[in-house]
Amino acid sequence: MLRDLRYLMAYTVPATAFAGFYLGGGWAWLTLGYAFGLIPLLELAFRPAAEPVPGVAAATEAKRHPFFDGLLYLNVPLLLLLLGYYLLRLRAGAFASPLSTTGAVFSMGICLGAIGINVAHELGHRTRPWEQRLAQVLLLSSCYLHFFIEHNRGHHRHVATPLDPATSRMHEPFWAFFPRAMRGEFRSAWHLEAERLHRAELPVNSLRHNQMWQFQAAQGLLLLAIGLGFGLSGMLAWLGAVVIGMLLFQLVNYVEHYGLLRRQTASGSYERVQTHHSWNSEHPLGRILLYELTRHSDHHYQPARKYQTLRHLEPSPQMPAGYPAMMLLALLPPAWFRVMDPRAEAALTLA
Repeated sequence: MLRDLRYLMAYTVPATAFAGFYLGGGWAWLTLGYAFGLIPLLELAFRPAAEPVPGVAAATEAKRHPFFDGLLYLNVPLLLLLLGYYLLRLRAGAFASPLSTTGAVFSMGICLGAIGINVAHELGHRTRPWEQRLAQVLLLSSCYLHFFIEHNRGHHRHVATPLDPATSRMHEPFWAFFPRAMRGEFRSAWHLEAERLHRAELPVNSLRHNQMWQFQAAQGLLLLAIGLGFGLSGMLAWLGAVVIGMLLFQLVNYVEHYGLLRRQTASGSYERVQTHHSWNSEHPLGRILLYELTRHSDHHYQPARKYQTLRHLEPSPQMPAGYPAMMLLALLPPAWFRVMDPRAEAALTLA
């Protein structure tokens, strides 16, 4: 169906980065202007699309999974080529001024967040080992491999509770959430991997068995390879883009669960994750660019459901704008609190 082709629009983000790197100079800012300028404006101008008849679209799209899966797989070579081109253009002096270099770092960082982490998130939920390897390759390019362990084994278990470092608390500014989440996710990944090895009666401090040690070694080798191939400036340019990618993904984490908590039972355990424990957005452009991540309630309700079959669930709380606009708003805590605190309190009351 022609309707399926809308997901090709997700490639416009890396396409703007390729164009900006090729043209050089001020064009290096093109991806930032597109993703966080044009897209939010368009989403404010157009109302969210009406949802098709429940169940029909999901059932139809599930039969055409090779197309949808192929769109994900293509992101792996695409991102690696983009990263290599970024470093080559940097070495060639395409970004002559500190301002244009900063623009290139932001553009590459946006791609590392949108592809390197977000697409890896989708592939990391797949059960086939080679798909999980593709997820790890993407996360390696973003220096975020610990996410592979923490997200599936930690976040999905503890989401919307104080135990989850990726769940933002009511009245918590993003700039306080960001370092807390980064530290908490990294510590959680080490703890979860140690637990796995203890259960398997395997040595924890073993490069052969401990995935976290393997991941740190892989990231260190990539850093060394970039340093040897592109010098200190190339290494710093990659690390700068990595920080931007992490910042953007933590912005997504921040807006997805802000202020929403699961009830604790008398026994001390938490209720099952429900549709009202995630913020959602039906604004179409953000949905497509993020491979339906904005239908986050259904993702947590059934984590194995593929992106093209995620559903709009009526009880789920909706944000007033698309994810790109809300991510920008989160950078300004007073404005964010003014918009989102009343909505979060209302969602908790209705839950």
